[in-house]
Amino acid sequence: MEAFRESLLILISTPVYIVFIGLELWMSYSHNRGYYSGKGMLMNIYLMLLNMGLDILLRGVCLFALAWAWEFRVVEIQHVFLYWFVLLLAEDFLFYWLHRVDHYCRVFWAVHVTHHSSEEFNLTVGFRSSVFQPLYRFIWFMPLPLLGFKGIDIMFMYSATQIYGILIHTQFVGKLGFLEWFMSTPSHHRVHHGSNVEYLDRNMGMVLIIWDRLFGTFTEETETVKYGLTKNLEQPYHPFKTVFHEWSEMFRDVRRAPSFKDKLHYLFGPPGWSHDGSRKTSNQLRTEKRSKFKV
Repeated sequence: MEAFRESLLILISTPVYIVFIGLELWMSYSHNRGYYSGKGMLMNIYLMLLNMGLDILLRGVCLFALAWAWEFRVVEIQHVFLYWFVLLLAEDFLFYWLHRVDHYCRVFWAVHVTHHSSEEFNLTVGFRSSVFQPLYRFIWFMPLPLLGFKGIDIMFMYSATQIYGILIHTQFVGKLGFLEWFMSTPSHHRVHHGSNVEYLDRNMGMVLIIWDRLFGTFTEETETVKYGLTKNLEQPYHPFKTVFHEWSEMFRDVRRAPSFKDKLHYLFGPPGWSHDGSRKTSNQLRTEKRSKFKV
C-alpha cells in the first residue's frame, strides 16, 4: 500500500513539476527576469539527491519508530475524512515547530541553511533540501502515532504536503486574496526566503500560515525581497562548503568561546548570537532597526 501511494504521488507530481518549472523557465528567459541559472539549478538538484539518498536509507528506521509509537496510541479516529483532515492539521502544526527550531537553534540551522543559501528563488529551490534533516525529522512527528495515525499515513501526508511546499517557491504568482489569511502562499514564502531584516525567520508554515499568525512569526510581503543569507557564501556552488559551511563556522565559534555556557549558546542558541555582541540574531537586528527608525 505504501509503495502504491508513493508511486501515485510521483506519477501525479512529476508531470506537474515538469510543466510548471518549464513554464517558469520560459517566462523567466522570455521576460529577461534572470530567475534561473544553470549552476543554481544543478546545485539544487545535487542537494535534493543527497537528501533523497539519506531519506531512502532511513525510511525503514522511521517507519519502525512510528509503528512502535502507534502501539501506545491513546485514541483512534474512525471516520476516514476526519482522520485525514486531522492528520493534515496535526502534521502541518508539528512541521511548523520543526521548521521554527531549524531557524532558532543553530545546530539545526546548520542543517537547514542549505535550503536558504540560494540567492535565486524559483521552483527548483523547492527541491534544495536540508540534506541531513531525515536524521531527526521523524522525531518531531512521534506524537502523531500516539493519536492513532499510522506511520505509513504520516509519511504519505508529509510527502503530499511537500508537493505544495515546492510549488510555492515562485516569483510569478502575486498575492492570492483571501487565501493569504490561512494558506502559505508564494507571497508568504518569498518573505521566508528573504534576508531583509524584517523577513528573517518569518512565515514557517508548510501548507497553512495560521500557525505563524498564532505564534508571532508572520510577516506580510511589503518590500522587495533580497534572497539568500545575511552573509552569502563566497563559493555558492562548492559541493562540500555549501553543505558544511555553517558547521565549520559553528565549531570554530565553539572552540573560541570563553566559557562552557557560551559554547552551549553557540550550539543551541539562535543563529547570529555572539558572546561579545559582534554579531546579531534576527530578533536583535529587528529591534535595532526599529529603534533607529523611531529616532
